[in-house]
Parts: sequence; C-alpha cells; structure tokens
Amino acid sequence: MSHSQDSAQVGSDPLDRMVCFALYAAARATNRRYIALLAPWGLTYPQYLVLVLLWSHPSLSVKEVAGHLMLDSGTTSPLIRRLETRGFITRGRSATDERAVIVSLTDAGTALRDELAHIPGCVAEATRLTPADGKAALAILHGVTRTLSSAPAPGDPLDERHSQ
Repeated sequence: MSHSQDSAQVGSDPLDRMVCFALYAAARATNRRYIALLAPWGLTYPQYLVLVLLWSHPSLSVKEVAGHLMLDSGTTSPLIRRLETRGFITRGRSATDERAVIVSLTDAGTALRDELAHIPGCVAEATRLTPADGKAALAILHGVTRTLSSAPAPGDPLDERHSQ
C-alpha cells in the first residue's frame, strides 16, 4: 500500500482488502456528497453529469451522451427527458440523420453552469486529497476503467484464461 496506515486503515474484514469494494465505497460516498450539494437545484448526479457534458459540447446526440456517461440509452433517455421537462435542455431530430436525437442546452441550462460552478471544488475539498494525489488518483481510475472496459468477459472466446 502506498499510503500510510493512518490514511486508510486495513482491518481484518475481507472487504477492506478488496480494491473493487474500495472503488465501490468511494463511488457511493462521492455520489452521496453530490446528492447533498445538488439537492437545492433538485438535480441528481447523473443529471448533473449530462449538464457538465453539454457545457463543454454545445449539442450531442443521445447516443453520444450515453457513450460519455458509459450508460445505455435506456438509462440515459429518462435522464434527458427529466432535464427537458425542467427546461434545462431541448431535444430534436438531427438535420443529417433523422434517427438521431440531438440534445442541446437551453438558456436556463446554460445559466446553471455558473450556479453550480462551486460543486466540483466542494467535492474535491471533501476528499482531502492534495492536487497531486487527486491527479494521481484520476490517472489510476481512468486506467482501471480502460482496462476493465476492454477486458474480455469470462467465457468470451477472447478470454485466454479459459480457452484450451
């Protein structure tokens, strides 16, 4: 372990020794922090993530939003519908491909960017990570996500461990 024992106590509980559980617990704790911070605006964390994407990309297809969020369209579409009902985004058919639904910010959705600008800093501060540790954690987590996302599923013909 690279951190001192006082920063992360590892006890006799088998869950304490599982990286996957540590990732799960950290994600849940982060989500709870966002829920509390976003409550005054009535936003969920996934809805906030859609807004963050659209603040950087003026318009995206529902498929592109789903890809960025690593969600399926069945999960993404209700998020988008709720944001549209609240007046933060609009949906419309693509001019070049009528099968594609394009999502864009409204003026109200754009205005939320300034109102919610403090949220990431509040979460970062709550983690008590130094900027260097935060950057290192981000690199590790992106690497874990890439590796696990590209790993063949057990039983998949590409899974070398079980084929012979």
